[in-house]
Amino acid sequence: MLDVQLLRADLAGVARRLAGRGVTLDTSAFESLEAQRKAVQIETQELQARRNQLSKQIGQLKAKKEDPTALMAQVTAQADRLKALEQELDEIQGRLNEFLRGLPNLPHASVPVGGSADQNLEVRRDGSPRSFDFPVRDHVDVGAALGMDFDAAARLSGARFVVLKGALARMHRALAQFMLDVHTREHGYTEVYVPYLVTAECADGVSSLAKFKDDLFKVEDRDLYLIPTAEYPVTNLVRNEIVPGEKLPLKFACHSPCFRSEAGSYGKDTRGMIRQHQFDKVEIVQIAHPERSYDAHEELTAHAETILKRLDLPYRVVTLCTGDMGFSAAKTYDLEVWLPGQNAYREISSCSNFEAFQARRMQARFRNEKGRPELVHTLNGSGLAVGRTLVAILENFQNADGSVAVPEALRPYMGGASVIRPA
Repeated sequence: MLDVQLLRADLAGVARRLAGRGVTLDTSAFESLEAQRKAVQIETQELQARRNQLSKQIGQLKAKKEDPTALMAQVTAQADRLKALEQELDEIQGRLNEFLRGLPNLPHASVPVGGSADQNLEVRRDGSPRSFDFPVRDHVDVGAALGMDFDAAARLSGARFVVLKGALARMHRALAQFMLDVHTREHGYTEVYVPYLVTAECADGVSSLAKFKDDLFKVEDRDLYLIPTAEYPVTNLVRNEIVPGEKLPLKFACHSPCFRSEAGSYGKDTRGMIRQHQFDKVEIVQIAHPERSYDAHEELTAHAETILKRLDLPYRVVTLCTGDMGFSAAKTYDLEVWLPGQNAYREISSCSNFEAFQARRMQARFRNEKGRPELVHTLNGSGLAVGRTLVAILENFQNADGSVAVPEALRPYMGGASVIRPA
């Protein structure tokens, strides 16, 4: 959530920055709410001053043994009006809060301005796409003989699900274990296991539930939502907390299933495992000091890149433009892995700095050097999406005979196997 003081100090400037994200700020609505708030606060302050004055006069009359009844009646009348004003102010503040919670984050100054993914800025590439001396197949065709079964999944749950069997199921599990081990043993993250269901309050703490609830699966007749990413429960671990400043940064890694309704993706990526209702991901989260969050952003992104490097998967890093960023992000790097079956780079991780946007929604704070509570900065990224990593291995390490080589870094997790073959 944006700081209301930013809008009060420079409403036009905030409007310009949001326009870069394709969002039109209703400045009239904000100015109307602010005018109402100010009017109520001014009347409240005047009545409080008058009440204090009357109380003083009542004390003086009592000291003189004179009758203060008339003045006391005025105080009682003002008390009733003050109570009504307090209720009115609470109602205005509630509408103002709702207005603010519907606004996305402001983009960092380094974010390129653009309206779509076409304006994203490539930062760097690592690895060279492999040259094949046989016709390249996509992961669906490669996986069919190895234990990837979409028909069985459709009988169980409908479209956008998959069943993995045998060596593919083992590789999927091995990838998650490998990622967790790298992040916890080498990168300093604490592994956490969290609920896969969160309350509406938790969901709204990291994003706007009002705007994106159609993307979530809700439990019928319960205030619980299946998590679309472990970011939801993990980031909320610091909700309504004041973290000692010396404990920052907090670094968490979490493997979990993720559930997304993909409400706005009809017709997109309907083939294979790229866009599914259920998938696994290893999420890495940092809770950082505001002065060091952009250093943490670079570090977290490098941690996600390490997984791709260790698996020898070609990838590139792009900075998302203003029009392509997520609702809560101030800056996002996407890691895109090369998929020869699609002859394209596809997203496998988004690494974002949210600055204080989520923390303000969650009231997640730390105690600064002066001992005062201050909002933390929150960051997260996929380290990595497990299913998409499996897809990338199947396509990049495929062989002409239908087998798939196992990346060297993954072999200890596969019982030493260097290749998986069709049954």
